[in-house]
Amino acid sequence: MSARTGFPAGSAACNTAAMDHLWTPWRYAYVTGADNARPKPGVPQALAGWPGEKHCVFCNMIAAVDYAVENGMPREQAEEAIYLLERGKSCFLVLNAFPYNSGHLMVVPYRHEQSLAGLTLEEADELLRMTRQAERVLQSVYQPHGQNLGLNLGKAAGAGVAEHLHLHAVPRWVADSNYMSVLAETRILPEMLDESWRRLRAALALDTLEQ
Repeated sequence: MSARTGFPAGSAACNTAAMDHLWTPWRYAYVTGADNARPKPGVPQALAGWPGEKHCVFCNMIAAVDYAVENGMPREQAEEAIYLLERGKSCFLVLNAFPYNSGHLMVVPYRHEQSLAGLTLEEADELLRMTRQAERVLQSVYQPHGQNLGLNLGKAAGAGVAEHLHLHAVPRWVADSNYMSVLAETRILPEMLDESWRRLRAALALDTLEQ
């Protein structure tokens, strides 16, 4: 019996490459939406004065920021409250509040749409352009060994907010899943979200290639 595969040694199954699995329980709240128990998902206390409710984390975030700015809050203060990094014509960049690694950000269309195929050509074009921008800035600020760039379409694919498309950009380092993540159910993040926001926002201000 092979301890790695669970099949008898010499069986046909042993000729198939086995896959190791590392369980990541620190992501459970994000994947299941357990943190969305607050009355208005995506709306921090600093923007709680917004009277609306769109029943979507991303739609709520943008609406709450716009309301705060329209009612006198400095734009940078309002955007920092949700860690909004950059606004385009049809998409925006925002830090993930449940980061896998420091610098984990998302590219999100303003329009409430769950499918990549459902985006207009203009929206899809800007989504890709802002993803390119995210890749450059993450490389410049964090010098990672690699990056994960991708979409999770539907809850079965791991989307925490399945009804509103969003693309993840995650800096990666060799062996960045250590024993603390696997055994202690604790993700070690060396940088606070506030600092990630300041560093990435400053770098984005200097990145004009996609403009």
